[in-house]
Amino acid sequence: MRYISRTALVLVVTALSVLTLTAQTQVSASQDAAPSLIGIPGALTWQNPPAQWKITNGDTLSITGGKGTNWFASPMGNGQSDNSPRLLVRPADDFVLSAKVTVDFHSQWDAGALVLYVNDALWAKLCFEMTVEKHPAIVSVVTRNLSDDNNSIAIQGSSVYLKVAKAGQAIFFYASEDGEKWTIIRAFSLGANPDLRIGFSSQSPIGEGCTSVFSEIHYLPKKVDLWSGK
Repeated sequence: MRYISRTALVLVVTALSVLTLTAQTQVSASQDAAPSLIGIPGALTWQNPPAQWKITNGDTLSITGGKGTNWFASPMGNGQSDNSPRLLVRPADDFVLSAKVTVDFHSQWDAGALVLYVNDALWAKLCFEMTVEKHPAIVSVVTRNLSDDNNSIAIQGSSVYLKVAKAGQAIFFYASEDGEKWTIIRAFSLGANPDLRIGFSSQSPIGEGCTSVFSEIHYLPKKVDLWSGK
């Protein structure tokens, strides 16, 4: 009887461990599976499937963009790419979205990004990207049929904080190395579009794949002072 009791206890502990691990980590069972994130309201949907995705503890998102994934409409008129995985949600009219972005850099143009999407010809992304100079930097892209690509500040290490804020028609991009002091990267508008969606993406245009982790995700459905981001 004692042996049976110990065996039963081991089985119970094992079952509880499996349930706990399952609760802490949500992994895609299929490319069509839809994740949920603590603090992000509404339905999250994939626009282009990722090679892999994972959510840990309900609030940390990992996206792997597969080989040759990109989102860019060349201003030189030599083609466009639209196969990077993007996890999108419909925000409030005014909002702030920020996250710590950690990228497993391997190849030029590998990146993790916060993105805004209206339609296939009107969108923007704020990237933490490996540049042609072989160092990570903040890169912003605003696309109105063709992409306006701008390289900004260089970043040491593999992590940085990114933030997007919208008030009225104005949209500001920001970056920070500590999550406290923010630098304005870009100010622009995508017009008065009720169909705007925002979210997260990872890309590897000429590489074999890139994994980006989004942690410390914060979303606020409110209007802020865009010049301070607060």
